[in-house]
Amino acid sequence: MILRILGNCVDSRKYTTIRPIYKRANNFNVLNNKHLDFFNSLLEKEEIQTKDLDSYNTDWMKKYKGQSKLVLKPKEASKISEILRYCNMEKLAVVPQGGNTGLVGGSVPAFDEIILSTKNINKIIAFDKTNGTIVCEAGCILQTLDEYVQENGFIVPLDLGAKGGNVSTNAGGLRLMRYGSLKGSVLGLEAILADGTILSNLNTMRKDNTVIGYDLNQLFIGSEGTLGFITKVSLLCVPEPKLTRSICSEILSAAFEFWDEHSMELTLKHAKLHSPLAGLHKFYVLIETSGSDSDHDQSKLDKLMNEGFSKQIVQDGIMAQDVSQIKNIWSYREFIPEACSREGSMLKYDISLPQSKLYSIVEQFTSEYLMHDYSPDLISTIEPLVYNYVAENGGSISGEHGIGIMKVNYLQYAKSPSSIKLMKNLKNML
Repeated sequence: MILRILGNCVDSRKYTTIRPIYKRANNFNVLNNKHLDFFNSLLEKEEIQTKDLDSYNTDWMKKYKGQSKLVLKPKEASKISEILRYCNMEKLAVVPQGGNTGLVGGSVPAFDEIILSTKNINKIIAFDKTNGTIVCEAGCILQTLDEYVQENGFIVPLDLGAKGGNVSTNAGGLRLMRYGSLKGSVLGLEAILADGTILSNLNTMRKDNTVIGYDLNQLFIGSEGTLGFITKVSLLCVPEPKLTRSICSEILSAAFEFWDEHSMELTLKHAKLHSPLAGLHKFYVLIETSGSDSDHDQSKLDKLMNEGFSKQIVQDGIMAQDVSQIKNIWSYREFIPEACSREGSMLKYDISLPQSKLYSIVEQFTSEYLMHDYSPDLISTIEPLVYNYVAENGGSISGEHGIGIMKVNYLQYAKSPSSIKLMKNLKNML
């Protein structure tokens, strides 16, 4: 859900950042020259950054800003192990950071933590062309990975960010409907615990029942860096569809995207695109599919569209006929976040709700808060109401981006007190 706060609009990239309402833990030390001497002795010059840190300290939404004085960008897992071991011994707080494109402030410092970046661990280690399994380092950009496997007839079952960040947040993305979340695609990983212990389980077997007891891989997936620093991932890729993909049908649905008239209006305005349909409509749906028989698939598509028109569910529609048209149609959906940010301040909530309640929350909160000026006070008023609405209607306060800084104080809307206590105990054990 995205709320545009119009009032006195400001560029959303110049937000007044919000400080966490909790306090810095007293048991952590402050970075000093002795610590810097250690890091300088361990790392190369290009692996350490102490100046121009705004892009590392500020989250993608420009909502949260930390005060870190040091960014470490090691090139090897062994160095990360030494860094974490030393920080654990010296009581120095650390925040892992991948591409820093999250929406909940989870990859930026809450205070003055050392930023441990995956920027320089970005290699593709191995790819099995027969089984479609790939092993890569955590900082490998997904676009690079996807282009690499596509050369061999595969695609990555995800479509955003850096791999370490994706795994640590159990990210979904536009391919979630077809391929599921990363919990089903990650075959193994390497992670480094706070004391420097390297936990390696880079298994690439799809059929493996040697995981006796706890599945430690699953423990790290979605943990948002609270249990350890993910350095390598083995991932199951899927065969690339052989035929040109189609829009709308019952055949192996690969994606289902929904947006409203306001989103389309802003996209047309800021992307300078022409509407794909005649006029504006209250809602838009994009369904991407992958079939194995083009004639059969086309027949199903025609039937679906005709039935939609006859029942007055569909007012207008188009079907892509080639790859160029597919990319063009997707551009309307993919430009929505940028279009909203160009319009002015916005509040963006990564929530999920039952279908029957999906749009009612937008109508309710837009009518109440649309014309308010952006401010921290406005956020502190809206957020509890949003999450309470979600909880009361059987939804989730995090659809795919995790908890981060933004939602840590609202975790009780999603987890029972006993579950939160158990998670804290597991964190403390590691």
